Amino acid sequence: MAQESVLDRATYKKIKSMSREEMQKFLTNYYYNVMEDAETSAVDLEALRAELSSIKGFGEKRLDEIMSVIEKRVVISNVKES
Repeated sequence: MAQESVLDRATYKKIKSMSREEMQKFLTNYYYNVMEDAETSAVDLEALRAELSSIKGFGEKRLDEIMSVIEKRVVISNVKES
């Protein structure tokens, strides 16, 4: 399986010529862009629970067990909306 290139040549050349301050600003902006993307792809646990409860054979007890496992594995963001 071929590895997909994440960094194009132009961006690589730009990064190589950056000063420490420019690199810090670049990485900070990159971090915030990634965080924005991650926040928009959050899982709605209530909707997930409702959809799982509609599956035949899932009782309330089993649903609680499944949701507790999901909640342990999903990162819950406590970011307040502005």
